[in-house]
Amino acid sequence: MDADVVRAVNDLTTRWARELPAGNTVVSGLGLWPLLAILATAADEPGRAELAAAAGLPADQGSRQAHALIQAIEGSADLHAALGVWVSEHLKLSESFDSIMPAPLVGMLTGQAAVDKPKLDAWAARHTNDLIREMPLEITPDVMLVLASALSLRTTWVRPFTEQIRRVGDGPWAGSWHWLDRVDDDLKAVRRYDDLTVITVRGDADVDVLLGVGSGGQADVLAGLLDAAARPGDGVSGSQLIDQGEPGAEVAPGVKIGQTTAPRPDLKLTLPSFNVEAEHDLLALRELFGLSAVTTDPGERGHFSAISPTPLAVGQAKQKVLARFFATGFEAAAVTSMALMRASMPTRQARRLDVALDRPFAFAAVLRESRLPIVAGWVATPTEPGA
Repeated sequence: MDADVVRAVNDLTTRWARELPAGNTVVSGLGLWPLLAILATAADEPGRAELAAAAGLPADQGSRQAHALIQAIEGSADLHAALGVWVSEHLKLSESFDSIMPAPLVGMLTGQAAVDKPKLDAWAARHTNDLIREMPLEITPDVMLVLASALSLRTTWVRPFTEQIRRVGDGPWAGSWHWLDRVDDDLKAVRRYDDLTVITVRGDADVDVLLGVGSGGQADVLAGLLDAAARPGDGVSGSQLIDQGEPGAEVAPGVKIGQTTAPRPDLKLTLPSFNVEAEHDLLALRELFGLSAVTTDPGERGHFSAISPTPLAVGQAKQKVLARFFATGFEAAAVTSMALMRASMPTRQARRLDVALDRPFAFAAVLRESRLPIVAGWVATPTEPGA
Protein backbone atom coordinates (compact mmCIF):
# COMPACT_ATOMS: atom_id res chain seq x y z
CA MET A 1 0.00 0.00 0.00
CA ASP A 2 1.38 3.42 -0.97
CA ALA A 3 2.99 5.05 2.08
CA ASP A 4 2.05 8.56 0.89
CA VAL A 5 -1.61 7.56 0.69
CA VAL A 6 -1.52 6.02 4.17
CA ARG A 7 -0.01 9.25 5.49
CA ALA A 8 -2.64 11.33 3.68
CA VAL A 9 -5.51 9.28 5.11
CA ASN A 10 -4.01 9.53 8.59
CA ASP A 11 -3.58 13.30 8.26
CA LEU A 12 -7.18 13.72 7.11
CA THR A 13 -8.46 11.59 9.98
CA THR A 14 -6.37 13.54 12.49
CA ARG A 15 -7.64 16.92 11.28
CA TRP A 16 -11.21 15.63 11.42
CA ALA A 17 -10.71 14.15 14.91
CA ARG A 18 -9.68 17.56 16.22
CA GLU A 19 -12.99 19.06 15.03
CA LEU A 20 -15.32 16.48 16.57
CA PRO A 21 -17.79 17.55 19.26
CA ALA A 22 -17.34 16.13 22.73
CA GLY A 23 -19.01 12.82 23.47
CA ASN A 24 -19.30 9.35 21.96
CA THR A 25 -18.53 9.52 18.27
CA VAL A 26 -16.69 7.73 15.47
CA VAL A 27 -15.45 8.78 12.03
CA SER A 28 -13.77 7.12 9.06
CA GLY A 29 -11.22 9.23 7.26
CA LEU A 30 -10.53 6.15 5.15
CA GLY A 31 -14.13 6.15 3.94
CA LEU A 32 -14.00 9.82 2.97
CA TRP A 33 -10.51 10.06 1.48
CA PRO A 34 -11.14 8.18 -1.82
CA LEU A 35 -14.12 10.42 -2.60
CA LEU A 36 -12.12 13.60 -2.07
CA ALA A 37 -9.26 12.21 -4.17
CA ILE A 38 -11.57 11.29 -7.06
CA LEU A 39 -13.33 14.65 -6.97
CA ALA A 40 -9.95 16.42 -6.95
CA THR A 41 -9.11 14.78 -10.29
CA ALA A 42 -12.55 15.59 -11.68
CA ALA A 43 -12.82 19.20 -10.49
CA ASP A 44 -11.96 22.48 -12.19
CA GLU A 45 -10.20 25.30 -10.39
CA PRO A 46 -10.46 26.62 -7.75
CA GLY A 47 -12.11 23.49 -6.34
CA ARG A 48 -9.41 21.25 -7.83
CA ALA A 49 -6.62 22.75 -5.73
CA GLU A 50 -8.76 22.90 -2.60
CA LEU A 51 -9.76 19.23 -2.86
CA ALA A 52 -6.20 18.16 -3.64
CA ALA A 53 -4.95 19.95 -0.53
CA ALA A 54 -7.59 18.21 1.60
CA ALA A 55 -6.69 14.83 0.08
CA GLY A 56 -2.99 15.53 0.52
CA LEU A 57 -1.77 14.59 -2.96
CA PRO A 58 -1.61 16.10 -6.48
CA ALA A 59 -5.01 16.33 -8.14
CA ASP A 60 -3.93 14.39 -11.23
CA GLN A 61 -3.08 11.39 -9.03
CA GLY A 62 -6.29 11.38 -7.01
CA SER A 63 -8.54 9.05 -8.98
CA ARG A 64 -5.79 6.53 -9.71
CA GLN A 65 -4.63 6.44 -6.09
CA ALA A 66 -8.20 6.12 -4.81
CA HIS A 67 -8.86 3.04 -6.91
CA ALA A 68 -5.46 1.57 -6.00
CA LEU A 69 -6.27 2.04 -2.32
CA ILE A 70 -9.59 0.22 -2.61
CA GLN A 71 -7.92 -2.64 -4.46
CA ALA A 72 -5.20 -2.87 -1.80
CA ILE A 73 -7.79 -3.00 0.96
CA GLU A 74 -9.47 -5.91 -0.78
CA GLY A 75 -6.30 -7.90 -0.14
CA SER A 76 -7.02 -7.77 3.61
CA ALA A 77 -8.53 -10.76 5.36
CA ASP A 78 -10.67 -8.68 7.73
CA LEU A 79 -11.38 -5.47 5.83
CA HIS A 80 -13.64 -4.99 2.80
CA ALA A 81 -14.01 -1.84 0.73
CA ALA A 82 -16.04 -0.79 -2.29
CA LEU A 83 -16.62 2.27 -4.45
CA GLY A 84 -19.93 2.97 -6.13
CA VAL A 85 -20.97 5.52 -8.74
CA TRP A 86 -24.53 6.12 -9.94
CA VAL A 87 -25.30 8.54 -12.77
CA SER A 88 -28.63 10.12 -13.68
CA GLU A 89 -30.07 8.85 -16.92
CA HIS A 90 -30.59 12.53 -17.81
CA LEU A 91 -26.94 13.55 -17.35
CA LYS A 92 -24.72 13.99 -20.38
CA LEU A 93 -21.21 12.73 -19.62
CA SER A 94 -17.92 14.21 -20.72
CA GLU A 95 -15.48 12.19 -22.82
CA SER A 96 -13.06 12.14 -19.88
CA PHE A 97 -15.61 10.55 -17.53
CA ASP A 98 -14.41 6.95 -17.96
CA SER A 99 -10.84 7.87 -17.06
CA ILE A 100 -12.07 9.20 -13.69
CA MET A 101 -14.97 6.84 -12.95
CA PRO A 102 -14.39 3.37 -14.45
CA ALA A 103 -17.52 2.16 -16.25
CA PRO A 104 -17.94 -1.10 -14.26
CA LEU A 105 -18.73 0.98 -11.15
CA VAL A 106 -21.55 2.96 -12.71
CA GLY A 107 -25.26 2.43 -12.03
CA MET A 108 -28.17 4.57 -13.19
CA LEU A 109 -30.42 7.00 -11.32
CA THR A 110 -33.98 7.76 -12.39
CA GLY A 111 -34.44 10.75 -10.09
CA GLN A 112 -37.31 8.95 -8.34
CA ALA A 113 -36.57 8.32 -4.67
CA ALA A 114 -38.87 5.29 -4.56
CA VAL A 115 -36.77 3.63 -7.28
CA ASP A 116 -33.27 4.89 -6.55
CA LYS A 117 -33.09 4.87 -2.74
CA PRO A 118 -33.75 1.13 -2.27
CA LYS A 119 -31.03 0.40 -4.82
CA LEU A 120 -28.50 2.58 -2.99
CA ASP A 121 -29.53 1.20 0.40
CA ALA A 122 -29.10 -2.37 -0.83
CA TRP A 123 -25.58 -1.54 -2.04
CA ALA A 124 -24.70 -0.06 1.38
CA ALA A 125 -26.02 -3.12 3.20
CA ARG A 126 -24.26 -5.56 0.88
CA HIS A 127 -20.86 -3.93 1.28
CA THR A 128 -21.09 -3.50 5.08
CA ASN A 129 -22.36 -6.99 5.93
CA ASP A 130 -25.73 -5.46 6.86
CA LEU A 131 -24.14 -3.29 9.56
CA ILE A 132 -25.32 -0.16 7.72
CA ARG A 133 -28.52 -0.58 5.75
CA GLU A 134 -29.10 2.91 4.43
CA MET A 135 -27.19 5.23 2.14
CA PRO A 136 -27.02 8.58 3.98
CA LEU A 137 -28.40 10.68 1.13
CA GLU A 138 -31.69 12.24 0.10
CA ILE A 139 -32.60 11.45 -3.50
CA THR A 140 -34.24 14.27 -5.48
CA PRO A 141 -34.63 14.91 -9.20
CA ASP A 142 -31.69 17.34 -9.00
CA VAL A 143 -29.24 14.59 -7.94
CA MET A 144 -27.20 13.92 -11.07
CA LEU A 145 -24.45 11.71 -9.67
CA VAL A 146 -23.84 9.79 -6.44
CA LEU A 147 -20.32 8.81 -5.42
CA ALA A 148 -20.00 6.52 -2.42
CA SER A 149 -17.58 4.33 -0.52
CA ALA A 150 -18.33 1.48 1.85
CA LEU A 151 -16.08 -0.16 4.41
CA SER A 152 -16.67 -3.14 6.65
CA LEU A 153 -14.36 -4.69 9.21
CA ARG A 154 -14.79 -7.78 11.34
CA THR A 155 -11.99 -9.30 13.38
CA THR A 156 -11.76 -11.82 16.19
CA TRP A 157 -9.36 -11.36 19.09
CA VAL A 158 -6.36 -13.66 19.32
CA ARG A 159 -7.27 -13.92 23.00
CA PRO A 160 -10.91 -13.22 23.85
CA PHE A 161 -12.03 -11.20 26.85
CA THR A 162 -14.27 -12.33 29.68
CA GLU A 163 -17.37 -10.20 30.16
CA GLN A 164 -19.12 -9.24 33.38
CA ILE A 165 -21.39 -6.54 34.69
CA ARG A 166 -19.45 -4.33 37.07
CA ARG A 167 -20.54 -1.33 39.07
CA VAL A 168 -18.48 1.86 39.18
CA GLY A 169 -19.11 3.68 42.42
CA ASP A 170 -18.21 7.25 41.47
CA GLY A 171 -16.65 9.42 38.79
CA PRO A 172 -17.93 10.16 35.27
CA TRP A 173 -18.80 6.48 34.67
CA ALA A 174 -20.66 5.84 37.92
CA GLY A 175 -23.17 3.05 37.40
CA SER A 176 -23.30 -0.55 36.15
CA TRP A 177 -21.72 -1.43 32.80
CA HIS A 178 -20.58 -4.38 30.75
CA TRP A 179 -16.83 -4.68 31.37
CA LEU A 180 -14.26 -6.79 29.55
CA ASP A 181 -11.16 -8.32 31.17
CA ARG A 182 -8.21 -10.14 29.69
CA VAL A 183 -4.82 -11.31 31.00
CA ASP A 184 -1.85 -12.21 28.80
CA ASP A 185 1.92 -12.03 28.86
CA ASP A 186 2.43 -9.60 25.93
CA LEU A 187 3.74 -6.57 27.83
CA LYS A 188 4.76 -4.94 24.56
CA ALA A 189 1.07 -4.43 23.74
CA VAL A 190 1.28 -1.34 25.97
CA ARG A 191 3.39 1.68 25.01
CA ARG A 192 3.69 5.12 26.58
CA TYR A 193 4.06 8.13 24.28
CA ASP A 194 4.76 11.07 26.62
CA ASP A 195 1.38 11.66 28.34
CA LEU A 196 -0.49 9.09 26.23
CA THR A 197 -0.81 5.33 26.70
CA VAL A 198 -1.54 3.17 23.66
CA ILE A 199 -2.75 -0.42 24.02
CA THR A 200 -2.74 -2.75 21.00
CA VAL A 201 -5.42 -5.46 20.90
CA ARG A 202 -4.45 -7.96 18.21
CA GLY A 203 -6.96 -9.47 15.86
CA ASP A 204 -6.48 -13.00 14.57
CA ALA A 205 -5.85 -11.93 10.95
CA ASP A 206 -4.42 -8.59 9.78
CA VAL A 207 -6.22 -5.97 11.87
CA ASP A 208 -5.31 -4.59 15.30
CA VAL A 209 -7.38 -2.20 17.40
CA LEU A 210 -5.49 0.56 19.23
CA LEU A 211 -6.83 2.06 22.45
CA GLY A 212 -5.54 5.38 23.76
CA VAL A 213 -5.82 7.00 27.18
CA GLY A 214 -4.10 10.22 28.18
CA SER A 215 -4.15 13.30 30.33
CA GLY A 216 -5.32 15.62 27.54
CA GLY A 217 -8.76 16.35 26.20
CA GLN A 218 -10.67 14.40 23.56
CA ALA A 219 -9.11 16.14 20.57
CA ASP A 220 -5.54 15.78 21.82
CA VAL A 221 -5.90 12.13 22.82
CA LEU A 222 -7.50 11.20 19.48
CA ALA A 223 -4.86 13.06 17.52
CA GLY A 224 -2.10 11.56 19.67
CA LEU A 225 -3.43 8.05 19.12
CA LEU A 226 -3.43 8.54 15.35
CA ASP A 227 0.10 9.90 15.51
CA ALA A 228 1.19 6.92 17.58
CA ALA A 229 -0.45 4.56 15.09
CA ALA A 230 2.01 5.84 12.50
CA ARG A 231 4.96 5.28 14.88
CA PRO A 232 4.39 1.79 16.34
CA GLY A 233 8.01 1.31 17.36
CA ASP A 234 8.35 4.57 19.28
CA GLY A 235 7.51 5.27 22.88
CA VAL A 236 8.29 3.23 25.96
CA SER A 237 7.10 -0.38 25.90
CA GLY A 238 5.32 -2.13 28.74
CA SER A 239 8.32 -4.42 29.25
CA GLN A 240 10.25 -1.28 30.28
CA LEU A 241 7.40 0.36 32.21
CA ILE A 242 6.99 -2.62 34.54
CA ASP A 243 10.35 -1.86 36.16
CA GLN A 244 9.72 1.86 36.64
CA GLY A 245 7.70 1.83 39.82
CA GLU A 246 6.59 -0.02 42.95
CA PRO A 247 3.20 -1.77 43.24
CA GLY A 248 0.44 0.82 43.15
CA ALA A 249 2.51 3.40 41.26
CA GLU A 250 1.10 4.88 38.03
CA VAL A 251 3.79 4.59 35.35
CA ALA A 252 1.68 5.83 32.42
CA PRO A 253 -1.84 7.22 32.01
CA GLY A 254 -4.21 4.42 33.02
CA VAL A 255 -1.33 2.05 33.84
CA LYS A 256 -0.38 1.06 37.38
CA ILE A 257 2.05 -1.52 38.68
CA GLY A 258 0.12 -4.50 40.08
CA GLN A 259 0.99 -8.00 41.26
CA THR A 260 0.31 -11.45 39.83
CA THR A 261 0.69 -15.05 40.96
CA ALA A 262 1.76 -16.05 37.44
CA PRO A 263 5.37 -17.27 37.05
CA ARG A 264 6.28 -14.28 34.90
CA PRO A 265 5.09 -10.65 34.56
CA ASP A 266 1.80 -10.28 32.71
CA LEU A 267 -0.67 -7.67 31.50
CA LYS A 268 -4.27 -7.27 32.60
CA LEU A 269 -6.48 -5.14 30.35
CA THR A 270 -9.88 -3.92 31.56
CA LEU A 271 -12.28 -1.76 29.59
CA PRO A 272 -16.01 -1.39 28.93
CA SER A 273 -17.48 -2.95 25.82
CA PHE A 274 -18.75 -0.24 23.48
CA ASN A 275 -21.07 0.31 20.57
CA VAL A 276 -20.72 3.75 18.98
CA GLU A 277 -22.69 5.01 15.98
CA ALA A 278 -22.65 8.42 14.30
CA GLU A 279 -23.83 10.23 11.20
CA HIS A 280 -21.86 13.24 9.97
CA ASP A 281 -22.89 16.05 7.64
CA LEU A 282 -19.57 16.68 5.93
CA LEU A 283 -20.70 20.02 4.55
CA ALA A 284 -20.72 21.35 8.10
CA LEU A 285 -16.90 21.14 7.84
CA ARG A 286 -16.60 21.93 4.14
CA GLU A 287 -13.43 23.97 4.54
CA LEU A 288 -11.69 21.10 6.34
CA PHE A 289 -12.57 18.70 3.53
CA GLY A 290 -11.80 21.03 0.63
CA LEU A 291 -15.45 21.35 -0.36
CA SER A 292 -15.93 25.11 -0.06
CA ALA A 293 -15.49 26.02 -3.73
CA VAL A 294 -17.38 23.04 -5.20
CA THR A 295 -20.48 23.64 -3.08
CA THR A 296 -21.01 27.22 -4.24
CA ASP A 297 -22.98 28.38 -7.29
CA PRO A 298 -20.87 27.09 -10.19
CA GLY A 299 -22.22 29.43 -12.85
CA GLU A 300 -22.74 28.25 -16.41
CA ARG A 301 -19.67 26.02 -16.59
CA GLY A 302 -19.96 24.10 -13.32
CA HIS A 303 -17.23 22.69 -11.11
CA PHE A 304 -16.81 19.28 -12.74
CA SER A 305 -16.47 19.67 -16.50
CA ALA A 306 -14.42 16.42 -16.57
CA ILE A 307 -17.60 14.62 -15.51
CA SER A 308 -20.28 16.49 -17.45
CA PRO A 309 -20.89 19.69 -19.40
CA THR A 310 -23.97 20.12 -17.20
CA PRO A 311 -23.24 22.55 -14.33
CA LEU A 312 -22.74 20.41 -11.21
CA ALA A 313 -21.99 21.20 -7.57
CA VAL A 314 -21.66 19.06 -4.44
CA GLY A 315 -25.08 19.34 -2.84
CA GLN A 316 -24.86 16.62 -0.19
CA ALA A 317 -21.96 14.91 1.60
CA LYS A 318 -22.55 12.57 4.54
CA GLN A 319 -21.05 9.66 6.40
CA LYS A 320 -22.74 6.99 8.49
CA VAL A 321 -20.34 4.97 10.65
CA LEU A 322 -20.31 2.57 13.58
CA ALA A 323 -17.80 0.69 15.73
CA ARG A 324 -18.36 -2.15 18.21
CA PHE A 325 -15.82 -3.60 20.67
CA PHE A 326 -16.98 -6.78 22.43
CA ALA A 327 -15.63 -9.84 24.20
CA THR A 328 -14.70 -11.90 21.14
CA GLY A 329 -13.84 -9.24 18.59
CA PHE A 330 -14.40 -5.91 16.89
CA GLU A 331 -16.53 -4.77 13.98
CA ALA A 332 -16.92 -1.48 12.19
CA ALA A 333 -18.54 -0.13 9.07
CA ALA A 334 -18.81 3.18 7.25
CA VAL A 335 -20.74 4.42 4.25
CA THR A 336 -19.66 7.79 2.89
CA SER A 337 -21.61 9.40 0.08
CA MET A 338 -21.64 12.57 -1.98
CA ALA A 339 -24.29 13.82 -4.36
CA LEU A 340 -23.46 16.08 -7.28
CA MET A 341 -26.52 18.18 -7.95
CA ARG A 342 -27.66 19.94 -11.05
CA ALA A 343 -26.95 23.58 -10.30
CA SER A 344 -29.53 26.23 -11.00
CA MET A 345 -28.64 28.18 -14.10
CA PRO A 346 -28.27 31.95 -13.73
CA THR A 347 -31.62 33.62 -14.34
CA ARG A 348 -31.54 36.10 -17.22
CA GLN A 349 -33.70 39.10 -16.35
CA ALA A 350 -35.61 41.09 -18.97
CA ARG A 351 -36.77 44.65 -18.49
CA ARG A 352 -40.16 45.45 -16.99
CA LEU A 353 -42.45 48.43 -16.49
CA ASP A 354 -43.22 49.20 -12.87
CA VAL A 355 -46.51 51.15 -12.64
CA ALA A 356 -47.62 52.62 -9.28
CA LEU A 357 -50.87 54.57 -8.94
CA ASP A 358 -49.65 56.62 -6.00
CA ARG A 359 -51.56 59.84 -6.90
CA PRO A 360 -55.16 60.71 -7.85
CA PHE A 361 -56.35 58.62 -10.80
CA ALA A 362 -59.42 57.99 -12.95
CA PHE A 363 -61.27 54.76 -13.62
CA ALA A 364 -63.94 53.56 -16.02
CA ALA A 365 -65.84 50.31 -16.73
CA VAL A 366 -66.73 49.54 -20.35
CA LEU A 367 -68.34 46.80 -22.39
CA ARG A 368 -65.54 44.86 -23.98
CA GLU A 369 -66.78 44.74 -27.58
CA SER A 370 -68.47 48.10 -27.99
CA ARG A 371 -66.30 49.94 -25.48
CA LEU A 372 -69.56 51.43 -24.07
CA PRO A 373 -68.73 53.13 -20.80
CA ILE A 374 -70.73 51.84 -17.86
CA VAL A 375 -69.32 53.78 -14.99
CA ALA A 376 -66.46 56.19 -14.73
CA GLY A 377 -64.94 58.02 -11.83
CA TRP A 378 -61.97 59.47 -10.09
CA VAL A 379 -60.08 58.58 -7.00
CA ALA A 380 -58.77 61.64 -5.25
CA THR A 381 -57.76 59.84 -2.06
CA PRO A 382 -57.72 56.15 -1.01
CA THR A 383 -60.94 55.10 0.70
CA GLU A 384 -59.89 51.87 2.51
CA PRO A 385 -57.76 52.53 5.58
CA GLY A 386 -54.76 50.37 6.14
CA ALA A 387 -54.85 47.64 8.79
